[in-house]
Amino acid sequence: MANIKSAMKRAQIAELRTVRNRSVKTGIKTSIKKFEVALDSRDPETALAAFKVAVQRLDKGVAKGVLHRNSAARKKSSLARKLNAM
Repeated sequence: MANIKSAMKRAQIAELRTVRNRSVKTGIKTSIKKFEVALDSRDPETALAAFKVAVQRLDKGVAKGVLHRNSAARKKSSLARKLNAM
């Protein structure tokens, strides 16, 4: 444990941000899984709606600094390829 006041504060802030970032990442993973389930159902409208939600979540993750923009772009590209292959 840190002894210096500023180091204690930074540790506390890091803990709070970890919880917040984990929440965002979990939402992203959930939306991607829902998209994959929609793909398996072979319903184009449902898959397109789930794709849009997943892309929105990825973009929000980038805006909040949780994901790197290249990582999000790679995931969006992968999802788009799966959607177009359907």
